[in-house]
Amino acid sequence: MITVDFSLFPVGPGDRVLDLGCGGGRHAFEAYRRGADVVAFDQNTADLADVATMFAAMRAEGEAPQETEAETVKGDALDMPFDDGSFDRVIAAEIFEHLPHDTAAMAELYRVLRPGGIAAVTVPSFLPERLCWALSEDYHTAEGGHVRIYTRAELQAKLKAAGFVLGPNHRAHALHAPYWWLKCAVGTDDDAHPAVQAYHRMLVWDMLQAPPTTRIAEKALNPLIGKSVVVYVRKPLDAGPA
Repeated sequence: MITVDFSLFPVGPGDRVLDLGCGGGRHAFEAYRRGADVVAFDQNTADLADVATMFAAMRAEGEAPQETEAETVKGDALDMPFDDGSFDRVIAAEIFEHLPHDTAAMAELYRVLRPGGIAAVTVPSFLPERLCWALSEDYHTAEGGHVRIYTRAELQAKLKAAGFVLGPNHRAHALHAPYWWLKCAVGTDDDAHPAVQAYHRMLVWDMLQAPPTTRIAEKALNPLIGKSVVVYVRKPLDAGPA
């Protein structure tokens, strides 16, 4: 499930891309397929092991150009082990809502991005997230859960304060919002609930088949209930130290 729109976030051969808080690696894999050199960065050792296995499988199957490189790095988003201006592109998908010190992580993102480089930042949208919090205490109090709800304006203001120039924005995954409302209503751990299972099967079918009906419906619903908001930003060419 890709949240970033790569028509607004061009990635290709010669680009060095950081997937910050990569999780399962969905965006790292897409950047790798497009011919970029990719660093998948996270604190979770198990996730990084799975991502490294997938990178190796992609190499073996020829799913990425032979000359490209992909690696995993474990570390802290507040103190990344990279030089200033190390990356042409940075993806930060669904990470800042987990971090108590989000502005410090944004400053680190700014530091490791080269002048003129582009970042794509995604967080849960305000309305879908607010409903999840209202329906379930466990949703946002579990260890490692979400510690804040962003409005798009707040996210953009924080990124602008970090030094970024704001670019386009959009919402994504409207069809996923009701799934999480169901999960929160019946219990976030109750994956066996019939309604949850039925909706999950529909989402899997939609992701695999991408039928026109659901694609049109999601595009129409995204501005209203898109589960994620995506903001694209640029580091100024004349940027000084972070």
